[in-house]
Amino acid sequence: MSSPPTSSTHKALPILAARGLTKTHGRTQALRGASVELRAGEILAVTGASGSGKSTLLHCLAGIVRPDEGSVVYAGQRIDQLPEKRLSELRRTEFGVVFQFGQLIPELTALDNVALPLLLAGTARKEAHERAGEWLERFGVRGQEELRPGEMSGGQAQRVSLARALVTGPQVVFADEPTGALDSFASEGVMTALAHTARESGTAVLLITHDAQIAAYADREVELRDGAVGTGADTVVEVSR
Repeated sequence: MSSPPTSSTHKALPILAARGLTKTHGRTQALRGASVELRAGEILAVTGASGSGKSTLLHCLAGIVRPDEGSVVYAGQRIDQLPEKRLSELRRTEFGVVFQFGQLIPELTALDNVALPLLLAGTARKEAHERAGEWLERFGVRGQEELRPGEMSGGQAQRVSLARALVTGPQVVFADEPTGALDSFASEGVMTALAHTARESGTAVLLITHDAQIAAYADREVELRDGAVGTGADTVVEVSR
């Protein structure tokens, strides 16, 4: 992974940018012209009321779903137009994704869950396990390698999920309500670990949250507003710190 960007680069160059995104699910228009930029090396919190389209925005930015209209540009390339094979490769190598409930594979140990992206990319098992162990240590769950998800606490499982998202050295991590299923103490531990590790490695983080205390860990915050309240369009509004 490249070195963390300088402060001037941090301010000037978006590593990921969305323009005019629209997305409809059935009869529900989840996004109506949303635009947002994620700068290299920053943590950006996207907040908003339930149903405002936050998760849909993340899914479009991460290449999980395609927007109906608009563009998503990553590192100078429009990813909304890429074939699925290339998008899958991006999600394995350049992107890391963390969901609210972790989505660890229940049959695998913590070590194997974290090593899985490396193994899928062709890394030798011994090296994959060594790197996975290092990331478990960085997230404070070394010693839990042989536990399966059903044997972990919620906080432990989410730390393992974060380790899995970062083990490949991604440029961007997408975190969708990563503390939504945790109590306040576990949430604080998970967010402290994520923020510290992301800043240490220069990884950009797009953080979806409805919790102001979680959003406070970010460098910058934008609010996604739902058009259903009469504004006529979804907008992304930057919130000053």
